[in-house]
Amino acid sequence: MHSDFTNSLILTALIPLLFGIFIISVAFQLYFILFVFAKVIQHNAPIIPIGKSQGVSVIVCAWNELANLKELLPLLNSQVYPTFEVIIVDDRSWDGTFDYLLTECAEFQKVRFIRLEQTPEHLSSKKYALTLGIKSAKYDTVLLTDADCRPQSTNWITGMAECLTPDKEIVLGFSPYFKEKGFLNNLIRYETFITAIQYFSFAITGVPYMGVGRNLMYKKSLFLHNKGFAKHTNILGGDDDLFMNDVANEKNTAVCLNPDTFMYSFPKTTWEAWYRQKRRHLSVGKYYQFKNKALLGGLASTQILSWISFLILAPIFSHNPLIFWILGVFLLRLISQWVVFSKANKRFDNTLEIFTFPFWDGVYALYILIMGINNFIPRKRKMRWR
Repeated sequence: MHSDFTNSLILTALIPLLFGIFIISVAFQLYFILFVFAKVIQHNAPIIPIGKSQGVSVIVCAWNELANLKELLPLLNSQVYPTFEVIIVDDRSWDGTFDYLLTECAEFQKVRFIRLEQTPEHLSSKKYALTLGIKSAKYDTVLLTDADCRPQSTNWITGMAECLTPDKEIVLGFSPYFKEKGFLNNLIRYETFITAIQYFSFAITGVPYMGVGRNLMYKKSLFLHNKGFAKHTNILGGDDDLFMNDVANEKNTAVCLNPDTFMYSFPKTTWEAWYRQKRRHLSVGKYYQFKNKALLGGLASTQILSWISFLILAPIFSHNPLIFWILGVFLLRLISQWVVFSKANKRFDNTLEIFTFPFWDGVYALYILIMGINNFIPRKRKMRWR
């Protein structure tokens, strides 16, 4: 009896706390859904006439990407833009990439390549390759992508360059993944959608914190002035988001949501490869500026807490009139997000099926909980670029 009384007291004390957590979490989420994420829907970046645009150097770092380069180079070479070049940085490939570039580059008027035979031990190979590519660029505007990416039009360079108005030094582009069958592919595409709506909307509201190296434009002079990746040369990842976290600000960053500029990429097809990639990406988050970590941490934790507190409170009050308030508050968040995300999905080339949003919201809450815990577990195995 004493035990039952104690448990009853504990439950009585915990219920108000759970209610508080539930209401605060949902309110936090609603604020960002309605007043931050929604800005993506109506955003239209100012553009400059193509005749006034500067030359552009497209840079692709490749490590054993022969098959991808055979498809990508014709697409890049055929871009419609007055003045541009394509630089392929061959990072010690052994799959025939070097021989292919030697024999086939002459067919592509805009393409040239750099061959790396070794990388300094104290440097990330990707950052070293990218640094050499940027330093060798003819033009002050560089546009980055990866070998496994595919532009969706011949106006990729044009669309990105149009957003680089005289007062801007950075243009953030969108890079979704190709749709394939399976749960993993759906998870990857949903996670990419959430990441995009976050970094685009934050940039639009004046708090840019990252970009995606599969579709990212910035000034070579900005890179050199900030000494490139000097602050984090020994960190494997972060050649895109950490550099943006250092140099992007309210005044120098533009967002490009022109569908002609979307750069699709091939997703990982196995859980092991995807997990390795996500661990590498998540490992750099701890190097973000404090304000960015606080905002992203708040979004992640309140999404998790809103689901957990709802799943605990709903059964407890299943026969109590308060259940209607609990359901109403939870559905308000879910429906508001559904509406905003559905409209944003149209801006993102309808990369997701809108009827699946509520399901993936719950799955994503579980995903960030598991990955968040896992990210704190030390690993002896060294992470790799690929």
